[in-house]
Amino acid sequence: MEPPPFTITPTILDLVAQIAEKVGSLGLGDEASSTPKLRRENRIKSIHASLAIENNTLSLEQVTALLDGKHVLGPAKEIQEVRNAFNAYDQLTEWKPHQLKHLLKAHRLMMDKLVDHPGTFRSGGVGIAKGDKVVHVAPPATMVKGLVNDLLTWLKTTDVHPLIASCVFHYEFEFIHPFADGNGRIGRLWQTLILSTWKAPLAYLPIEDLIRKNQQEYYDVLAICDQTADSSAFIEFILKLLLQALNQTHTTDQVSDQVSDQVKSLLNVLKNGSLSATDCMQKLNLSHRPTFRKNYLNPALTTHLIERTIPDKPNSRLQKYRLK
Repeated sequence: MEPPPFTITPTILDLVAQIAEKVGSLGLGDEASSTPKLRRENRIKSIHASLAIENNTLSLEQVTALLDGKHVLGPAKEIQEVRNAFNAYDQLTEWKPHQLKHLLKAHRLMMDKLVDHPGTFRSGGVGIAKGDKVVHVAPPATMVKGLVNDLLTWLKTTDVHPLIASCVFHYEFEFIHPFADGNGRIGRLWQTLILSTWKAPLAYLPIEDLIRKNQQEYYDVLAICDQTADSSAFIEFILKLLLQALNQTHTTDQVSDQVSDQVKSLLNVLKNGSLSATDCMQKLNLSHRPTFRKNYLNPALTTHLIERTIPDKPNSRLQKYRLK
């Protein structure tokens, strides 16, 4: 079995060193280093972003409401996708990245009630098209099982740094395209699993959110690697996003500290019941709505300290806010 083709460039080595340093500076040595609330928020971001890449239209607030067991109005298929993703991510710590049976179980959970035979490899050919143009033709179905087994064997035996190995797996998995549907979300999930075996808190780092925000470049880099038969460009791209996600985690912690007094004052205003944004501003003696949203409302919503009374319609004129 030949290893997947990639080159460890100076840029890749530099990014690995920066990420390792950042992980150390943030104290991400084990899962206990992050709070349950932060882990939950990041997990929701990951799931929302990974599904949004696949054209799921549910908002972050709707995804959060589903996790809380609340009724959400939306397409039944998209609601099922969210529920499936929660089930799959919840079992992440029970799986080993090199185990085929765990990979198939993840697909079964992720695609339950969405495809005819979840947890089984495709039986026909598949290609990826953009408009009228086919940009990638996956290997024949008869080769899928062997290619996946080879990739998992490489993952188990390689001495390549897990940061690099996770990117190589992600690219090769998308190239093989082993399932009829769900390859993108499983590939992203499995990279998260591989990263978490290196440092447990990385299971909750929402890199999917940055992939979503750089979605076109994500697809462009995949295409470049297809043409060059080398995944180095993809490795560099994902490692840059990973470093960015870690930097944003640090920034988010700082911002939370800075706005805590404002958020506390908003919570105090809402302790007697639901209020509209205008009513909140009046009680806080504020007249500048952007400042209210940036320093008070949005941080309180993001940290799930308050919630909308009409979560399915965030911009409703009847919208109010209450303590959660």
